[in-house]
Amino acid sequence: MNKLFLSASVVLSATTFSLAQQTIQPNLVLFIADDCSYYDLGCYGSVDSKTPNIDNFATQGVRFTQAYQAAPMSSPTRHNLYTGLWPVCSGAYPNHTCADNGTLSIIHHLHPLGYKVTLIGKKHVAPKSVFPFDLYVPNEKGEFNFEAIQKFIADCKEKGQPFCLFVASNQPHTPWNKGDVSQFDPDKLTLAPMYVDIPQTRQEFTRYLAEVNFMDQEFGNVLSILDQEKVAGQSVVVYLSEQGNSLPFAKWTCYDAGVHSACIIRWPGVVKPGSVSDALIEYVDMVPTFVDIAGGKPQAKVDGESFKSVLTGKKKEHKKYSFSLQTSRGINKGPEFYGIRSVYDGRYRYIVNLTPEAIFRNAMTASSLFKEWEQLAETDAHAKTITSKYQYRPAVELYDVRNDPFCMNDLAGDAKYSSIVTRLDTELKKWMKACGDEGQATEMRAFEHMPSRQK
Repeated sequence: MNKLFLSASVVLSATTFSLAQQTIQPNLVLFIADDCSYYDLGCYGSVDSKTPNIDNFATQGVRFTQAYQAAPMSSPTRHNLYTGLWPVCSGAYPNHTCADNGTLSIIHHLHPLGYKVTLIGKKHVAPKSVFPFDLYVPNEKGEFNFEAIQKFIADCKEKGQPFCLFVASNQPHTPWNKGDVSQFDPDKLTLAPMYVDIPQTRQEFTRYLAEVNFMDQEFGNVLSILDQEKVAGQSVVVYLSEQGNSLPFAKWTCYDAGVHSACIIRWPGVVKPGSVSDALIEYVDMVPTFVDIAGGKPQAKVDGESFKSVLTGKKKEHKKYSFSLQTSRGINKGPEFYGIRSVYDGRYRYIVNLTPEAIFRNAMTASSLFKEWEQLAETDAHAKTITSKYQYRPAVELYDVRNDPFCMNDLAGDAKYSSIVTRLDTELKKWMKACGDEGQATEMRAFEHMPSRQK
């Protein structure tokens, strides 16, 4: 009987501890990389990348396999992440964009709950009225001010105030000029099928991996500061990789490589260490999730949905669909217009190219590397397929992402998949209508949401 009583007491104590961890307002820390493909991290399957800090972090929390963002470019992604609103709903859908005046952000939602909200690093959001961070410290020469991070945490700890800290890296965004390239042998790298395998590609990829490693060290430094300040046990920490790298078929596209993100979350005492979740989540869900964890509700309607119940283990699934868009109007070396819309159901990705008669262009197609690919395309079948597929696209595309993660085999023209195309097209149009997205008309209004163009 005594042993039974003791056992019950242990279980009760463990349960009480877990509940206490959930009811105390934890600190919220989110680290986001810049143009890092999720599959170029060791814990997401890369055999070449060196990301020891991120890989170890994954053993301490939950690694999401189906995390997605609403746009494959930095500025709309960050607006989406910090507001919990779809890009067209906030007005922040082109690149180098700004949210509509009156839009609420995570700062407005967390301030009433007693949180101090800070951004250290890359900003790329506007206006200040929408993002009135309590403290903003930009990167210097592309690198963090780690002293500012430590001072902010120490000050909040001294005042007993919960904090929300966003740490936004500039890595591995081009130019790839940071990190130790000597760690990698270009001749031994494993290249994705959407790359043309020539020496220049391997050299570029080596420089990119070196910068991924540099970013991993930045993340490790942030984790060390949390340990030094003895707040790691009271902090929910999120790692995000952002959109894919700037090589073809990732950034600036709605292929899976463009909008699929790494997402790893550590919540001591709540999230099971080393766990993996296949729940479909999106960046737009982060604001309501943070507010939910903090013990409150958003101050106004948001488009995202809290996935706290997935983190606590109460649910295994979250969403049925994720949605993405790409507005190419106004991007560096881009076309006059090239709008893309996409929906994903956990297996199939459906893509609509609003103006298939246009040529898709960006900084990558203007690069010396892509010019080398095009020259090789005159004699090499694979190079011809890749360069043509990237620039000239049909009105609709469909991919079985489970069996074709790099979206190389378009199934849209196969009658066997017609019902899937119809279903996903219906869902995509419903989402666009809900956002007030008028397709090409919305694309042509992009400059109205870009401060630099308004000048």
